[in-house]
Amino acid sequence: MKNIFLLLVTLCLTACKTEKKPADYVNPIIGATTFDEFKGSYHGLGKTFPGVCTPFGLVQLSPDTKTGGDNGSGYSWHHKTIEGFSFTHMSGVGWYGDLGNFLVMPTTGTLKTFKGTEEEPESGYRSRYSHEREQASAHKYTVMLDDYQIQAELAAAPRSGIIRFTYPKSDTSRIQIDLARRIGGSSTEQYVEVVDNHTIKGWMKCTPNTGGWGDGQGKADYTVYFHCCFDKPLKNFGVWSADIPDEADRKNASNDNPAYFEYIKNAKVLPMQKSAQGKHLGFYTEFPTEEGEQVLLKCGISFVSMEGAAKNLQSDIAGWDFDAVSRRAYDRWNQALSSIHVEGTERDKTLFYTSLYHTMIDPRCFSDADGAYQGADGKTHLAKDFVYRTIFSGWDVFRSQFPLQTIINPRMVNDEINSLVQMAELSKREYFPRWEFLNSYSGCMLGNPAVSVIADAYQKGIRNYDVKKAVRYAQNTVNKFSNNEDGFTPGSLSMTLEYAYTDWCMSTLLHATGDEEGADAFERKSKSYRSVWCDSVRWFRTRMADGTWMPWQGRNVHNQGCVESNNYQQGWFVPHDMEGLIGLMGEAYFEKELTAFFEGADSSFMWGDFYNHPNEPDHHVPFMLNYTSKPWLTQYWTRRICDKAYNETVNGLCGNEDVGQMSAWYILASMGFHPICPGNNRYEITSPVFDKVTICLDKEYYPGKTFTIIARNNSPENVYIQSLSLNGKSLDRLWITHEEITNGGVLEFVMGKEPGLR
Repeated sequence: MKNIFLLLVTLCLTACKTEKKPADYVNPIIGATTFDEFKGSYHGLGKTFPGVCTPFGLVQLSPDTKTGGDNGSGYSWHHKTIEGFSFTHMSGVGWYGDLGNFLVMPTTGTLKTFKGTEEEPESGYRSRYSHEREQASAHKYTVMLDDYQIQAELAAAPRSGIIRFTYPKSDTSRIQIDLARRIGGSSTEQYVEVVDNHTIKGWMKCTPNTGGWGDGQGKADYTVYFHCCFDKPLKNFGVWSADIPDEADRKNASNDNPAYFEYIKNAKVLPMQKSAQGKHLGFYTEFPTEEGEQVLLKCGISFVSMEGAAKNLQSDIAGWDFDAVSRRAYDRWNQALSSIHVEGTERDKTLFYTSLYHTMIDPRCFSDADGAYQGADGKTHLAKDFVYRTIFSGWDVFRSQFPLQTIINPRMVNDEINSLVQMAELSKREYFPRWEFLNSYSGCMLGNPAVSVIADAYQKGIRNYDVKKAVRYAQNTVNKFSNNEDGFTPGSLSMTLEYAYTDWCMSTLLHATGDEEGADAFERKSKSYRSVWCDSVRWFRTRMADGTWMPWQGRNVHNQGCVESNNYQQGWFVPHDMEGLIGLMGEAYFEKELTAFFEGADSSFMWGDFYNHPNEPDHHVPFMLNYTSKPWLTQYWTRRICDKAYNETVNGLCGNEDVGQMSAWYILASMGFHPICPGNNRYEITSPVFDKVTICLDKEYYPGKTFTIIARNNSPENVYIQSLSLNGKSLDRLWITHEEITNGGVLEFVMGKEPGLR
């Protein structure tokens, strides 16, 4: 009996040791490419980074393979060399990108101030590498730099990062830091100072004049402050400084310009220089190493001050225990990812938790550990009861990313709304940004997405911010950016439809806060989508300034007043008035065209002229099939999209991740529900990928403890819903409310091979 007991204990302990946690399923390599080598892709693929960060953290420490071109994350799988490892990154963006600041590279031999080229890496400090000796996880990234035989290991804390380099035997080993490096351009000016024999501090100022976000069009203007420590004493160190002519173009094109390269190659090397300020600076420290010797670097980052960077580092990483930093990051990710527990195949768990990980990068923390942040007025402020956040990719993320976070991270949503209110106030604009990047109103994309996010959050009870200011600034926003008196925006179908939707959002917000007269006015404006329906072509069509129609080339043709879409794709964007849309089109025509829209889609859901999952305008459309006589088509198509548009390889995202949106769509759809219209608290029910999903609810915001979804008889073949029940009672509808989810309970599906519940 005793032996049996010991055997059971041993088996139990073994099972506990081998049981995978949510963070173990995260594979940051998924989506980490800008190019599909196998099929080709119109807009690239995921454009994510494979390095390390913490949930919604300020630091994203990751390898960089190319600074120039349209490589917004700094890394792409198909590149063969690494330039270094930088402490700040964007996730899944086009438009040239930004950040990539404080680029650290270990080298041996002769000091080179130029990064080198992809074709001739030995002309600079970059190194070849192979994916066979590269490993990425949520809490640690490791790679071997083949040209130097140096192993680099990265780990991150919320506002700091640590790197462990393992060197070969060398008389001249080195850590060098390119302070001028910036994705999408270059840093405008830098400063570095040796504090003591283990520490440097400084800053890197980045303005639109030298590129960055939108190659300068995004108006990014920020300063990154750093406080960096080395565990090996600074005995042989120095600075390099390149003389950049005032007339030189320092934007993104300079990163591929041989003439510009010469300035960097000819940089002055200043040994033992203890401080410097200039247009293109670098810092290095040299030392001999034995075979296998490890040297560590840790750095705190702040967007407020050098003192803030030092405090952030002390708060995050007081000692030199690399493995402890990695373990803490692992624990943070497990805690964050445990907000949802799923039961299904190993493949689907990998897709799910990697997607969930990607949704928890932005909007990132922008304030220091003590709450200090730089406001939109350029001054330092203190966030006492919220975390100041940045990178609000509004046009992308109002559709799925923020609706997801309202369920699993309402505190973060509350933080973001507080941050948006502060931006509107401190900038003196008194309206919300459309695509916010480090306090800049970049103006990227279209519509009034912040109004959607605020209306949705308010309806769901997320209200720990100045509601009066939020409503006032929202109203200012929709008044400033809106359709004309005739109900359209001249030359733009996309803007006309987006503005009609956010007019509806404004109406719901005013109605909920007691302004019935204002609500009615915006409700009437929200019907303006009718002004761009053209009976002669039986579709939505762009109007010109004089009210005439834009010449018609067919609804599948792009560049007819549509942004990143054609008329067929954009025309479905009337999420706020489904009944009105169906009435306008006619039920039979609505169903016929919606069905054809999906039948024409690419089988792998790559970029196309019909349903186009790689981009945001269509993300709500699969759920519109619930409004036809064949609602099971929603179930059929969402399961196909989950299976074909996402996979566990580097090509696992069929379009740009777009700051969490692409992954958030998968999370919601795979759980079995997704909104068509953020702001009305209704989610459309569809076919769940997983046998069981348990959502843990924030008790400070919602009364329920957990909401569980169970799919019985679920399989790749059994994609159709036969019956539904909510908390043991039959449910005869294919939608569920936010309150029904957040009150807690059980939603149970019975699945089958043939269409069932109508």
